[in-house]
Amino acid sequence: MTDFKNRKEELSLLNELYKKQNPKLIIVYGRRRVGKTELLRKFLEKHKGLYLLARQESELEQLKTFSFHAAEFFNDNVLKLNPFSNWDAFFAYLAEKPRIPIIFDEFPYVVQSSKRITSILQDYWDNKFSKKNAFIVLCGSSINMMEKLLGHKSPIYGRRTEQILIEPLKFKDACLFFPKNLSIKEKIAYYSVLGGMPSYLLEFDFAKSLRENLTLNLLKKNKLLYNDVFFVLKEELKEPRNYFSILYSIAKGNAKIGLIVNDTGLEKSFVNKYLSVLIDLQIIERRVPITERNPRRSRNGIYLIRDNFFKFWFKFIFESQEYIEQERQEKLLNEKILPELNSFIGRIFEDIVLSIISKNKMFSSYLFGRWWDKNSEADIVGIDRENKKILIGEVKFSRIAKGDFSGIKNNLELNAKKINNFGFKESFIIICLTCEEDIKDDKIRILEFEKLIGSAD
Repeated sequence: MTDFKNRKEELSLLNELYKKQNPKLIIVYGRRRVGKTELLRKFLEKHKGLYLLARQESELEQLKTFSFHAAEFFNDNVLKLNPFSNWDAFFAYLAEKPRIPIIFDEFPYVVQSSKRITSILQDYWDNKFSKKNAFIVLCGSSINMMEKLLGHKSPIYGRRTEQILIEPLKFKDACLFFPKNLSIKEKIAYYSVLGGMPSYLLEFDFAKSLRENLTLNLLKKNKLLYNDVFFVLKEELKEPRNYFSILYSIAKGNAKIGLIVNDTGLEKSFVNKYLSVLIDLQIIERRVPITERNPRRSRNGIYLIRDNFFKFWFKFIFESQEYIEQERQEKLLNEKILPELNSFIGRIFEDIVLSIISKNKMFSSYLFGRWWDKNSEADIVGIDRENKKILIGEVKFSRIAKGDFSGIKNNLELNAKKINNFGFKESFIIICLTCEEDIKDDKIRILEFEKLIGSAD
């Protein structure tokens, strides 16, 4: 079982919801291995409740399994010998019990085995559970299936009282999985490869180097990290082949729809449809420059893979499987991965910094994002329209020496001329791993990354 680390906000939310003595039908969903089950089990440590884990089996077998767990929980020897044969009897039994948390984990598997289950649940929710202030959680890993449960065509549409999306851990929370003796640069590198999925973070041995971990725990056919992208996408998508092509194209740097169409050879209408599905599944995202007034209609939108590990896998593994099939891991590392790894980490470091600074109280008046045009880009742009201020920043995954500073300053000032068409008051910031102590400038604030993290709370 994955170690439970952090998830303080999600756990606190569940605790607060349970304290309220009114009916709750809660949808908890998120990608497989993101830590949903561990969150729910942690919740049940404080609030004794019935936990029911669905499996890919027939309706009758599902009922037998749930009957067994209910009999164990309620110490019901009669139920042990006489399991329920239909969902009406099962829900009627639960409706007569005192208020406790009732959690259905991997609920999509129940739906697969019994298409009528949501209609039956709707009936009992309307006529029994809602009148007894029940607390029911439906949890699932298939985002596609869970989104359908939330949709207006679902029988339980309008009955849910809350929905909680469990997302991958941000950098600061993921650091709880790393040994304290790792340097900040090493932590950034590991997070850039593994992302924020708790199960992925547990696959590496952090006593070993990144190179050793890549060789031993990722670049092998029998390893979870090598196979899991296939597994996740095939579980969510009926025909994943074209989706793989699109994700590979994006990973190569084809961020605009025209480039993706040209690279994949797929028709634009199909690419638009596939991109929309991947956004719904939270595998990719569409970004626009922070200065855009109408983001939805902007022609400057680009598509990026959201998850760090998916980015790494599609960039370095997808088209290099023959290396792994032929046990040529060292050759793959030396020829394809290591020459580009530092640049790959540097781009993700920019995203880490953007995420942290956007939640930092020092900069709470700004709305943050990136900016780019055909020839230039800015790592960080913060806009405060109310006070007519703009903050333009550059991120460096390195140590800044005196000799570097003038070039960075010049780039910031050139970007300001292109970005600040509002006439707002300008300020500048540089965020780096470390810098020489005596670099000073009245117009530019320099922050070392660890200090930025320390001031984020």
